[in-house]
Amino acid sequence: MEHYAGLDITPPAYSGSREVLDKDVFRKSIDVLAIRSPPGKVGKILKSEITRKSILDLPRVRTVVSNPRDPDGDRLVLLRASSEADLAPSVLDYLKVEAHGFENFALTLDYDYWTADDILRSFFPPELREGSPSGFAIIGHVAHLNINAEYLPYKHVIGQIILDKNKRIRTVVNKLDTIDHQFRFFKMELIAGEPDYIVEHHESNCRFTFDFTQVYWNSRLHTEHDRLIQIFQPHDVVADVFAGVGPFAVPAGVKGCGVLANDLNPNCARYLKQNVQDNRVSTGVRVYCEDGRDFIRRAVTRCFDEPFLPYTGSRMSRTQEIKVQRRQEKAPPAEVVLEPRRRISHFVMNLPDSGITFLDAFRGILADDVRKLEDVYDIMPMVHCHCFTRELERERAEADILQRVSETLGHPVGDDVSLHLVRSVAPGKEMYCISFRLPREVAFGR
Repeated sequence: MEHYAGLDITPPAYSGSREVLDKDVFRKSIDVLAIRSPPGKVGKILKSEITRKSILDLPRVRTVVSNPRDPDGDRLVLLRASSEADLAPSVLDYLKVEAHGFENFALTLDYDYWTADDILRSFFPPELREGSPSGFAIIGHVAHLNINAEYLPYKHVIGQIILDKNKRIRTVVNKLDTIDHQFRFFKMELIAGEPDYIVEHHESNCRFTFDFTQVYWNSRLHTEHDRLIQIFQPHDVVADVFAGVGPFAVPAGVKGCGVLANDLNPNCARYLKQNVQDNRVSTGVRVYCEDGRDFIRRAVTRCFDEPFLPYTGSRMSRTQEIKVQRRQEKAPPAEVVLEPRRRISHFVMNLPDSGITFLDAFRGILADDVRKLEDVYDIMPMVHCHCFTRELERERAEADILQRVSETLGHPVGDDVSLHLVRSVAPGKEMYCISFRLPREVAFGR
């Protein structure tokens, strides 16, 4: 919070209890210079190029107020100054002509005026003011923090301030160090607000509902979700191995893709089904709850044996889908223009902690003597695998990821490969997405 033109608008130093926030401490009176202006001239003074930079323009503070001593008379226009000496000579000369004189005004600021960051900086002891934990992610109505150890004694006050300062938030949680090792979602504790963890979150023009305490969701990945969705073409079939509640699968379905979406966590699968239904993509998105390796090995035969209907340029209702399917079945071969979609174009593997270790499941997935998949897979699927690396230099990071991927596949990935830096997760830890064309030698190998 800045000081300017002799006005100190920083919050007062906090002197109350640090176990329970005393909001009355945050009350401050500031002497502001004002001019008395006839109501008819207020607009002219506010718009003047001469006075424009001298008018008080604090957020959530009215610039023009009634005169407490004469409510029905002149208005008071508040200035960005505490005395006439703070004003430029040209401003003084103009106001002496246009206004009816100067007057001191006591401007009162309180807890509601300052931002959460302002309040936290004032609240913490001096040694903790730098780096105060005012940053957080919002998922629906839930604010999600990751509070460092030195600030944990004040976690409930932190939560209360964030709750007070963000009207859309009803629940504030702090992420704990513990993580569910099977389903990879973080444990958390309530630090302010309602214990309501069923959220409705909007992303990629889709609506997602889920229990934030039982599934994994990271709003910082929305750019990565959109990036891959832009790569998918409406006629593609996408196999989402670790689909969660659907941040890739549902928007891909909205785009027109056929989607095989899987997650081992039954809560994810349950909410994924709900999100598929709520976003009206039930005809194009199929939901599974299996181990990732099993899902990869079954995906090709599932797509071949129960193909998706051809993409027609728009999403179909279930009734329309049945009609098209019957028409395709009855039509003579010469009249069938659009082929059903039997080939998977993309595999998405968004489990950065261990996704690479699942790549061995691709060995031999197309080696099928019954279905003869060589003609169907004239173009091999792209695999998009998210992963972590401790290498911070780009070349070393790429070399590290390529080596681990090739070792797990049992074959080099080839030339059709790219690596995208998603984000820095922590000091010394980067998240990447490696995208590569599945080698034929791997997929058709025995």
